[in-house]
Amino acid sequence: MAEFLNNILFIFQRLSWLSAIDILLVTLIFYGLLYWLRGTQAMVLLRGVILIVVALVLITSLVNLPAFSWLVQNSLPALLLSVPVVFAPEIRRALERIGRAGNLPSVFNKTTHPEFERTIQTVVTAAARLSARQHGALIILQRLDNLDEYIQSGVRMDAAVTPELLLQIFYPNTPLHDGAVILAGSSLVAAACVMPLSSSGILNRSPERQMGLRHRAALGISEESDAIAVVVSEETGAISIAQAGRMIRRVDSERLGNMLMAILRPAAGEHTPVWLRRFMPSNSPRKDG
Repeated sequence: MAEFLNNILFIFQRLSWLSAIDILLVTLIFYGLLYWLRGTQAMVLLRGVILIVVALVLITSLVNLPAFSWLVQNSLPALLLSVPVVFAPEIRRALERIGRAGNLPSVFNKTTHPEFERTIQTVVTAAARLSARQHGALIILQRLDNLDEYIQSGVRMDAAVTPELLLQIFYPNTPLHDGAVILAGSSLVAAACVMPLSSSGILNRSPERQMGLRHRAALGISEESDAIAVVVSEETGAISIAQAGRMIRRVDSERLGNMLMAILRPAAGEHTPVWLRRFMPSNSPRKDG
């Protein structure tokens, strides 16, 4: 024990402020990596890789196996090269979010204050009425990222957004009720748009595995862009909101309005970078009663 304490004391004596900064930077990198991967399928893969590496180190250290040790040493570089391939989607999304930091204000910040509040109130009112009637809906609010690719997959409208228009679009069995509507500022740009489905596996691991394509599309577009997705369940009428690859389930109309206001409009006189306005907690999706 005395020798162990002496070794610890020796290590601390050699530490300098530069060494402390070095350790802090490495810690921040690992923290950021785990933060971006939390709650995703990549975390499961990372856990598996770590377990395999630990098992191989223990086997080669405790048992003298020359042939096995040679195989592990020669295959390790190939395993390291496979990491970017396995985690390619997560790496791409992380780089995209870094690239958005400090970008120009979104289309919602370019609208006047009354128009901005009117658009938010329209979405909240429509979502509440759709929820009460259990009419499924998917409403996408465009921010910095261009969504022309998805707009072209739907029906161009370029109409002033109103609760009645959203209710009519998502009325069951109407021509435009399938797919999503895309809002840019105070305008409803297109309806019946096809959204990318989520590839993260978050919904597959949650209790609500029976969730339909609307929830997967809402999560998918939030993974592919910085857009905000508001989705209404056709089975239960529950309202959910997705942003930055995270989904919060079962929000009421008041909370929905507060969240949209907080995300889409910075405080007066501020131009806060997008990466500082991330709101999603680490909560896992809750059961959609």
